[in-house]
Amino acid sequence: MARIDKRTLTKLEIIQVACKSFLENGYTDTSIKTIGKELDMSPGNVTFYFPTKEHLLAELVELMCKFQWLRMEQEANEGNSSVMAICLELMAMASMCETNEIARDFYLAAYTSPVCLERIRKNDAKRAREVFRPYRPDWSEAEFSEAEILVSGMEYATLMASGDALPLELRIQGALDNILGIFGVPEETRAMKLKRVLSMDYRGIGGRVFRDFKKYVEEANEQALRELLTK
Repeated sequence: MARIDKRTLTKLEIIQVACKSFLENGYTDTSIKTIGKELDMSPGNVTFYFPTKEHLLAELVELMCKFQWLRMEQEANEGNSSVMAICLELMAMASMCETNEIARDFYLAAYTSPVCLERIRKNDAKRAREVFRPYRPDWSEAEFSEAEILVSGMEYATLMASGDALPLELRIQGALDNILGIFGVPEETRAMKLKRVLSMDYRGIGGRVFRDFKKYVEEANEQALRELLTK
């Protein structure tokens, strides 16, 4: 067996503890100090590997992006189109933020962090090129990336609305109609997708997807540790 890279091992352990705390206790209520305490490390030792809490949030955002690609594959296996998968994703995210403060705290932090938002936009632009290319065949990669700047703003407004905001159903409907419109999806197709999405138990689906995400993160981090330890 090869020697274990202790630096990599420590980084993976910090990521594992941080992700678990972000998704169980909330990003806001998790500190570098509490992460270090869980690992019997000083805050200085934690920041040696990750200078700020935001850098650890970026690790969780990377896992979120991978989870979203996996969800698209699962939707395809269940007979849903990639366009429908995108609709279901936003619906689930909005529902999570409506009903779960931990989820809302995570998305609020992710969409207001320049580092994390850049990763979200890059990932979503790649998916948009794959999903919406048939509707925008003449668009360049730069145009898909520019469109995602608008789309991420719409997503943020949809996820973070609270208090006297429009009802969840109207926010989902408005956001999806505008996003699909940006990518050239015909009005008739948009109406069909929206009707189907809004007929679902979106709050229940949002709760299930968040639970699945937490499980995915836990298993992905455990797998990364196992692979390192068995090299």
